[in-house]
Amino acid sequence: MTETYVVVGASLAGARAVEAMRNEGFDGRIILVGAEYHLPYDRPPLSKEVILGSKDPGDTLLHKSDFYSRNDIELLLGARARRIDTHGRRVELHDGVSIQADKVLLCTGTTPRRPEIPGLDLDGVHFLRTVDDAIAIRDRMRAGAAVVILGGGLIGIELAASALQLGNQVTVLERSDVVLGRVLPERIAQCLVRFHVEQGVRMVTGAKVTAVEGDHRVRRVTMDNGTHIEADLVVVGVGVAPAVDVAVNSGIEVDNGIVVDEFCETSVPGVYAAGDVASSPCNYDSGRIRLEHWQNAQNQGIAAARSMVGRREPYRDLPWFWSDQGQTNIQVAGRLHPEDHVVWRGSPESMQFTAFHLRDSVLVGAVGVNQRREVRMAMSLIDRRARPEPALLSDPAVDLRSIDDVATPAGQQ
Repeated sequence: MTETYVVVGASLAGARAVEAMRNEGFDGRIILVGAEYHLPYDRPPLSKEVILGSKDPGDTLLHKSDFYSRNDIELLLGARARRIDTHGRRVELHDGVSIQADKVLLCTGTTPRRPEIPGLDLDGVHFLRTVDDAIAIRDRMRAGAAVVILGGGLIGIELAASALQLGNQVTVLERSDVVLGRVLPERIAQCLVRFHVEQGVRMVTGAKVTAVEGDHRVRRVTMDNGTHIEADLVVVGVGVAPAVDVAVNSGIEVDNGIVVDEFCETSVPGVYAAGDVASSPCNYDSGRIRLEHWQNAQNQGIAAARSMVGRREPYRDLPWFWSDQGQTNIQVAGRLHPEDHVVWRGSPESMQFTAFHLRDSVLVGAVGVNQRREVRMAMSLIDRRARPEPALLSDPAVDLRSIDDVATPAGQQ
């Protein structure tokens, strides 16, 4: 009897999953449910190429529409799942429709956090999550504007760099003491902040916003010290939360995301999760990990699909992400901790360097600024838990690929 697999979330993880199901030989029915009316698309360009106009929204599509018809993948767009009847094996949608499903994959991603600040409903206040959000922000920025960004994380700083490039006046308001402090070591974050300030971005840390004010549209942002910052456009980027409503409504275990095992299966057999919403065992650190990065979404979606079709292999990808901030590229691999011993190759102030993180002499992570190639080469050392000589790591004349010959894998003498 033909089986039906339902993938909830027309995201990167969801699109790669349905593609992998067909590639792995699954010949049953596949239904991809998406809350937006758009075909699945790539999100990283939204804060950069789409804003700048170097990519049209159509250029971000993961597959053209004929891919789904050619592979007999049913698209159910503009539909939201409410819960899974885990006993009756049905996916229930908000409009009352339900779909029979032998197996379900949840790729629901994340939703933007909405701070409790008055005025966020004013015209000219935006969150950046969807392609429609990016188009609306782009249109405001093209007119030239005083842009205020709430939140100094990766998306906020990428967007600030794009806004500046378009000729806008840009202010970033970060509630904590360090911009980018949640994703990068402090010294590296400070170097990047200094770079963006030199380019013309105004950075305000310790900023406690009390209100976004205006008449029919936004005019200013007010902080608790009485400071007013004029604003024609406000973009809120204070982080995201895993979209776990479907799992909660279905009695599936949730803990900072949907809890899955190494095969991407949830606490309910036959129901899987992948991507930004999944909390997975961490092979490179203790405990569990939930990653909001492009590579993880793609690869975990594929891994979940393989598990669903019976080709189960533990998912153990090395964490890795990148951020393009104007002409500056940042790459981060592995798991970083403040207590790590850091070996520098190049000066952080030069904005072209790599920082290698060692823990008990084991290479556990690397951060590169404008050093794509070095971080990618370091990933093989991190993956095999090598113990490289710090002097070799710090020497720019040493090819990282040659360090393999002298590295001693952890646990060996």
